[in-house]
Amino acid sequence: MITRTGEIKFEASVPAFEPVAAINNSASAILDESNGEFAALALIKAFKFKVPLMEEHFNENYIESSQYPKATFKGRIINFDASKLNSSANYDLEGDLSIHGVTKRIKTKITLAPKDGKLHLTNNFTVKAQDFDIKIPSIVKNKVSEDVTISIDFILDKN
Repeated sequence: MITRTGEIKFEASVPAFEPVAAINNSASAILDESNGEFAALALIKAFKFKVPLMEEHFNENYIESSQYPKATFKGRIINFDASKLNSSANYDLEGDLSIHGVTKRIKTKITLAPKDGKLHLTNNFTVKAQDFDIKIPSIVKNKVSEDVTISIDFILDKN
């Protein structure tokens, strides 16, 4: 099952300051129904911010998207059973998340739910910018959270 229009949002906002948030509506993902292997890819420059200057700083100063143009995840859904995809269920997902040239092993919970003959995959998890060697300049340190919440919303369809 596959998508090329998956949605990934992230937020690193701090109360009382302008929201630090972006959305990418062109993430790709693939799920192998035979074994629960899952992979996703997001092009960094496809993340869009409300404030163009924030987007420019994100790409040039923080994530260095010309040097690190994509974020990837490769792993598997634990105890995946394709025969149970006719109802909503929560699963553990573990694998390698690569951002900014750094790869970290993560484990998180996902929800899989049938939706109009397709499979809806949702997830929320938090990473630390410093874990991926993303430096937040001291001048804006109090305006950007070190904890980055990532939300994933994919509608997977038969390829």
